[in-house]
Amino acid sequence: MSEEASVKVWADPLRDFSARVFEKMGVPPDDAAVTADVLVAANLRGIDSHGVARLKRYVNGLCDGVMVARPDIEIVHETPGTALIDGGAGLGQPVGVRGMKLAIAKAQEMGVGFVAVRNSNHYGIAGYYSMMALREELIGISMTNAAVLVVPTFGKDAVLGTNPVSVAAPTGEERPFVLDMATSTVSRGKLEVYDRQEKPLPLGWATDEQGVTTTDARRVLDNLLARAGGGLLPLGGEGELLRGYKGYGLTLLVDILSGVLPGAGYATTIYPKTPEGKPLPANVGHFFGAIRIDAFRPLDEFKATMDDIIRRLKGSARAEGAERIYVHGEKEFEEEERRRREGIPLHPKTVAMMQQIARELGVEYDL
Repeated sequence: MSEEASVKVWADPLRDFSARVFEKMGVPPDDAAVTADVLVAANLRGIDSHGVARLKRYVNGLCDGVMVARPDIEIVHETPGTALIDGGAGLGQPVGVRGMKLAIAKAQEMGVGFVAVRNSNHYGIAGYYSMMALREELIGISMTNAAVLVVPTFGKDAVLGTNPVSVAAPTGEERPFVLDMATSTVSRGKLEVYDRQEKPLPLGWATDEQGVTTTDARRVLDNLLARAGGGLLPLGGEGELLRGYKGYGLTLLVDILSGVLPGAGYATTIYPKTPEGKPLPANVGHFFGAIRIDAFRPLDEFKATMDDIIRRLKGSARAEGAERIYVHGEKEFEEEERRRREGIPLHPKTVAMMQQIARELGVEYDL
């Protein structure tokens, strides 16, 4: 989609509208504000696949009762450096923020803090939570398992999720390092973007029902919905030639820390259904970590060294035809600055979806 074909909106009214939608669905105002902020943060950083385009997914989940508007969130088990939280089948964003805040508090006290969450839902972009640690000049870690979309190396059927992982580290004068990635070749949201734009997928992103790579985004999405076979490929792509088994290993690692460790869903047990096919609570799991840098070395020394390694990377020789070398998070920071200045471009189909939600719920659409 070209910028000309998009509809430009500003972040604040978009956030306010999204929060009003969640409040209309019975979500408490504070939780509604958090959830809306995570969605708009994705749009600001250019990760439109995880922004307000997903609003209908949450509305449907709340309507169906598989997402609880006012969950009973509780700490199930806790030590000085760790905790396990039950999310009460609520929205993933509020419990995600709570879990990351607790990990940060434990790190500030103990040097490191780790918090696992079970019985949750989709929590948006992983980087939102890891970047929370940057405000306290800590290293932040965030990961989550997800709906079954990824085919294991040499497999035909999807068994694992896209299972993103994010790590954020503070710097001195340079922009912070923010790794935020799916452990698959791409996220499902990226396929949805290609489908909305009616663009062919690059070869090596996904497979059809026979396990053969395909460029047809709609075919992959339909097959995933029907569980007819095929799906996204692990990071690295098909087979062993490009070492896709490494991405497969990363995907499985996230499922172990986010699913197996807290007792959440994992692999094909996540997003369960009744024998009649009715969705049950998703039981998504998350894993958060925070590291206090001065538990290892002085903070100023670490930040100066971070600046140095970033400058060495960015100042290294560029490939022929390349304009610059980026460090993780840099493009997103620059995109956020641009979108705050020029507005957030939304696809017309996303705008139409939000307008329909506004009509159905009786929420004012004033973007």
